[in-house]
Amino acid sequence: MSRTTKQLPLRNVVMYFLLFNMLFSPSMIPMYFTVKNLGLMDSIWALVLPSAVPIFNVMLLMNYFRNIPKEMEEAAMMDGAGPWYMMIRIFLPIAVSTVAVITLFSIVGHWNAFFDGLIYMNKVEHYPLQTYIQQLIVKIDPSKLTVEQLVKLQNVSAKTMNAAKIFISMLPILILYPFLQKYFIHGIMLGSVKE
Repeated sequence: MSRTTKQLPLRNVVMYFLLFNMLFSPSMIPMYFTVKNLGLMDSIWALVLPSAVPIFNVMLLMNYFRNIPKEMEEAAMMDGAGPWYMMIRIFLPIAVSTVAVITLFSIVGHWNAFFDGLIYMNKVEHYPLQTYIQQLIVKIDPSKLTVEQLVKLQNVSAKTMNAAKIFISMLPILILYPFLQKYFIHGIMLGSVKE
């Protein structure tokens, strides 16, 4: 997508299509019926496929690759490199910081998506962790409890258990973030200075 219309003739058509989908993304009801008609309900694919390729991330990568000097591509072509070789051996190593930032965005986005589990999963045992934790945090109405239940509730606080569950659900992101932070800062700074 970062190439010119001479290299990719339908580039502008695809770009307008992507931009339209980014601005007017499908709402919840059409997305639900699409997932249901494809037979993906109660499967992990219902959580992964609808948001597998965020268009915002495609735009970030496209703009990054657009800023790579054309001379690098020309020099690689003069040395006999084909398009796949250039992408794997030249462009991807240069774009490690941008790919790391997009990876972090995608992981955090999927990890925090609790609402998708409520929509696409019919059985509680198929809920992702965040949906399960969100269901646990629902407040208990003390007016509906008996005296015996209120005494038990005072002895053992559910807030402590819920806080522990929330902390455990945060651990994977807390462990992953320090490794990707240097790429995150570098990826943000790349587009900030123009010569």
